[in-house]
Amino acid sequence: MRRPVEFAEYTAAEYTKACRRLGILQSMGRVGCALDNAAAEAFNSTIKVEYIHRQRFHTRAEARLKIVTWIVGFYNTRRRHSACDGMSPIDYEHFVAEARRAQAA
Repeated sequence: MRRPVEFAEYTAAEYTKACRRLGILQSMGRVGCALDNAAAEAFNSTIKVEYIHRQRFHTRAEARLKIVTWIVGFYNTRRRHSACDGMSPIDYEHFVAEARRAQAA
C-alpha cells in the first residue's frame, strides 16, 4: 500500500538517515487515524487560534522567531493546560518530578 503524498517527505530515505544520525526517533501514526496524533493536532490548533492568526508577520524569519518565543515564553511556562491539571507544562513537569522523588524516597 502506498502512503499518501503528504507523508512522502517523512518516509524518504535521506530524511530517515538524518533522523538516525541526529538521534531522533521517528514516530508516525496510522494513515487516517486522527487519534494517533491528537496532541499534535490540538497544539497546532491552539497556536493558530491563540497566536498566529492574531499576528501579522513581515518575514518568515520574524514569524519563526516570534512563534518560538511565544511557545517558550508563554505556552510552556504560563499557559494553563487541562491535560496538566490546570498547570503550565513546566510547572506540571516539576510537580511530577517532585512526586516521583518523594515516592522513591
